[in-house]
Amino acid sequence: MNYNILIGGAAGQGIETLSAIFERILKRQGFEVFTIRDYMSRVRGGHNFIQIRFSSEKLLSHSEELDGIIAMNGETVEYHAENLKADGFIICDEEIKNQDLRCIRLPLKQTASGTGNTRTMGSVAVGAVLELLGIDDRETEDVLNAFFNSELAALNFKAVQGGRKLAVRRYEVITAAQDNNIIINGNEAVALGALAAGCKFYSAYPMTPSTSIMDYLASKMLDAEIVVEQAEDEIAAINMAIGASYAGARAMTGTSGGGFALKVEALGLSGMLEVPLVIAEVQRPGPTTGLPTRTEQSDLKFVISASQGEFPRMVIALRNPEDAFYQTVRAFNLADKYQLPVILLSDQYLADTTVTVKPFDFERVEINNYISGYQFDEAKPYKRYEITPTGISPRIIPGKNPGAAVLVDSDEHDESGHITESAQVRNQMVEKRLRKLQHLEEELLEPEFTGAADCDVLLLAWGSTWGPVTEAVNILNSNSDTKYGALVFGDIWPLPVRLLVEKAKKAKRIINVEQNATGQLASIVSEVTGIFCDSSVLKYDGRPMSSGFIIEKIRGNE
Repeated sequence: MNYNILIGGAAGQGIETLSAIFERILKRQGFEVFTIRDYMSRVRGGHNFIQIRFSSEKLLSHSEELDGIIAMNGETVEYHAENLKADGFIICDEEIKNQDLRCIRLPLKQTASGTGNTRTMGSVAVGAVLELLGIDDRETEDVLNAFFNSELAALNFKAVQGGRKLAVRRYEVITAAQDNNIIINGNEAVALGALAAGCKFYSAYPMTPSTSIMDYLASKMLDAEIVVEQAEDEIAAINMAIGASYAGARAMTGTSGGGFALKVEALGLSGMLEVPLVIAEVQRPGPTTGLPTRTEQSDLKFVISASQGEFPRMVIALRNPEDAFYQTVRAFNLADKYQLPVILLSDQYLADTTVTVKPFDFERVEINNYISGYQFDEAKPYKRYEITPTGISPRIIPGKNPGAAVLVDSDEHDESGHITESAQVRNQMVEKRLRKLQHLEEELLEPEFTGAADCDVLLLAWGSTWGPVTEAVNILNSNSDTKYGALVFGDIWPLPVRLLVEKAKKAKRIINVEQNATGQLASIVSEVTGIFCDSSVLKYDGRPMSSGFIIEKIRGNE
């Protein structure tokens, strides 16, 4: 059993609230939920829509084929009816004129007026769909009470009941077994991971689609004892985080591609100072403003090479909300251990998609403290950049160790932190910093493999395409004699190569699957390993890549 319902309308018509209520009712009934959001960069007007896919089985991706539409305006019917199944339904107000025979025109607005508040029209529509699908009301009141005060909750529940009376049951949706899933999106998972890792300072300038990381952390400031600073610009935000980290706090900043471009010089500063820093880069299509509310994977090569000079950094592509939580915790530990910036690459698709997942296991969370308890010794003065076999120097908190000064500088410096122009010292310091990578590579996580172990066709992907690619491989293997497999990278720079080399040797064809126009992962793979992809499945229109899209492109190239 698998249903896909689209809710569409203009900004300001309350479709976000409508969908949030609907998906939480489904979640409380025990269904697995996968919800994507498509919205324009407008406060009012335009066309926005939300797709809620739900099932009794685990969902990995969205689907473009619709079982039903809740249309808050006529444009929704016009734009999406072509994706509706022949036996699907369209719930809309009786004032919407459309000749589609699947339209069920109901007095939604009139019924809402009967409650005393026309803004309950969305709840009337929810009630109609619940009745149509055959889903009972046992969780509805609790969900509404979680969204509204008691008076508004009662009003909206009355609207839901009014909507039920308008519809006739058409389906018998099998109620799933109740469980304790949580429902969360990618940005909330990153924010929760930061809190679990002991982040104490977060600074950012609001930039879609990264802003909700800051919003979530700001809502937990008092409970989690974290400082959240909305900076005046992107440059200030990253420099504040660097300052907080220098002072000993676990620090993080977040942005999207255009904001990251402004942070580039300070990224180099964190590399030169060897200050731990976690940066969330939530991608959207560029260049410049691009499509500010859409999705893309076009910043990979940019973040790998950002800032002048050569210094170690790590890039982790987040694959799903669960992965985002645990990888964010790991990012803080690795940043602290190796004293370098760790960049978390996400995108709008992952950031705004809400899914049901098992509660995160905090027993798996370890906070590793790598700040040394240095004891001052007059015979051996403290050297912030002491040359070591690992490249990692002893790091202490400024002012905590009497007699030990923590000198840092953006210029090249010697072991004590004093500025130098010595060619010999320059070589020593560059080599010291880069030695960290040799040890970091020992901790890299191999890409996740899915599909047939001895696959004929190997797909290479990264980040948020994990779900669509995994679902596509499962479908292809169930309907084809050809054996398919996929490697989906999380750790992506430095590039882990063991499993890649092993699988590539056996595959007859290698296809890279990416949400960009140039195949950036394929380029990095060939540069690092000499392995070349035979073909590509690329998408760069700003809309997310579905498993159906991947399957269609692969079969078209066979």
